[in-house]
Amino acid sequence: MNDGKLTEHEQRLEKFSQHLKAARQLEDDIIKYGLGAAYLYCDDVDSDWLETWEDDNDEPSYIEKMITFLESDDSVAVKVREKLQNKSISEIIQGLEYCLSQLTENERIFVTKDLLLNGVQFAGNNRGSRDRVIDEVELLDLAEDLLERLTEILG
Repeated sequence: MNDGKLTEHEQRLEKFSQHLKAARQLEDDIIKYGLGAAYLYCDDVDSDWLETWEDDNDEPSYIEKMITFLESDDSVAVKVREKLQNKSISEIIQGLEYCLSQLTENERIFVTKDLLLNGVQFAGNNRGSRDRVIDEVELLDLAEDLLERLTEILG
């Protein structure tokens, strides 16, 4: 016996049942009241909340923070701009946004390094393997510093 306690599966099933019941009630109210059903479910429907939506958010957006950082005199931002001089700020942000939002923490540093590497034009094919290793280490260090700064800035 389970002493009246629901198992995890039974709790999930009960929660799903409650959500289903609420969705059916909403559907019935929409059928019964039409657009007037919005007054049952939303407070202050007739106010100007949609027109003033952006006024409520005075904090700079995610993208604005990244632009401000990349255009700043921060040593990491300067190095990133030097490495990616053939890319626009929007292209850099697009790549960094992918790194920050779509990847696991372990993948981020290597994809960021690759982003920095793709913007680098090597001076020729006669460079020794030791130089390439040093470049790779420098790029990894820069990628790590960049991700650290962005994490501080973006929160």
